Amino acid sequence: MEIRISEKAERDLDAMDRYERKSFMKHIEKISALPPRRHLKFGLPFNVEQVNQGRIIYNIESGTMYVLRCFPTHKEYEKWYQSFR
Repeated sequence: MEIRISEKAERDLDAMDRYERKSFMKHIEKISALPPRRHLKFGLPFNVEQVNQGRIIYNIESGTMYVLRCFPTHKEYEKWYQSFR
């Protein structure tokens, strides 16, 4: 499966330290090999994967995985998630 990382996700990853970034990249590769698991509520077309305290927001369309955002903490993820309510 092809992996595409958005500009926002790239900025999120660049802001992380080397250990966090490595952990997120491992999870991204793992997700691309397995089918999607958890879908966000409220009819949002995104999937979410937990990485330590952070989250990866992604979408899979026609054999391509689009990584939309990477949040290093749950607090940042919740703030983004609440903006859709």
